[in-house]
Formats: sequence, C-alpha cells, structure tokens
Amino acid sequence: MRIAIGGDHSGFPMKGPVVDLLRSWGHEVTDHGTDSTEPVDFPDIARLVCGDVKAGRVERGIMVCGTGVGAAIAANKIPGIRATLSHDTYSAHQGVEHDDVNVLCLGVQIIGLNLAEEVLRAFLGARFSTEEHFRRRVEKLGELERDAARELG
Repeated sequence: MRIAIGGDHSGFPMKGPVVDLLRSWGHEVTDHGTDSTEPVDFPDIARLVCGDVKAGRVERGIMVCGTGVGAAIAANKIPGIRATLSHDTYSAHQGVEHDDVNVLCLGVQIIGLNLAEEVLRAFLGARFSTEEHFRRRVEKLGELERDAARELG
C-alpha cells in the first residue's frame, strides 16, 4: 500500500519508528516530516499528507502529533478526507469498514509504539464495506461537504 505520513514536533519521536515499521511491512511510504523537535504547525503537515490522499498518490494517510486531536481536526477540514483519531484497534478498523476513513491520527503522548503498531495493523488491514447502508452514509458525508462549500460560496 502507498501511505503518506507526517507529524508535528510532538509526534516526531514516534514518526520515525512508524515509518520504519510500515516499510518493514512492505508499504511504500512518503514522509512529509517533520524531521526534528523544532516547532512546526500540524495544519501545514496535514495539508501535505491529505493532499497526497486526495490526489490519489497514496491510499491512506497517517498523522502523528501530541494527542492526535489537532491532526484530526486539521485533516477533517480538507474535503474528501475522513480522518479518525484512534488509539484502539476496534475504532481503527471499524472507521475504515463503516466510514471509509482514509487518514489515521495518533497521539504519541497517549499511546506507545507497541499499541500504535496494533492500531496501524488494524487500520491498514481494513477495507470499506460493500454494504449499501455504509456506502449511503458515506455519500451523505460527501453531501454535507458539498453543501458547506456552497454555503460558504
């Protein structure tokens, strides 16, 4: 799978090991930084990661920051992105299966690398359901985005 990853300075300690882990699983990874603990703004990183997802250059995105909350907020501001904050395996796979989530956000201050590995495995192994009611609901999410765009117009 092709994956884009990025994180802010708080997420930096986990991002490198996650990149290494993903590559060891055979994934093609595009790393959008940051590459140090120097402060950066997570919306700038979210724009890069989500841009790759939205353009189809990658199938999934991963964001790592302090709690994952800011990354999820930033990612969900981008039309076509359905980001989830997941610190457990159930929500990581269920979000993909039921809601067609395409970006996973993790908080390095909340979970460690061992749990992150399990969450990533669940997220990347999941596929969007073919059941009509899930597909109908995701289409309605798209309608909400289009309606909001028209209202701001």
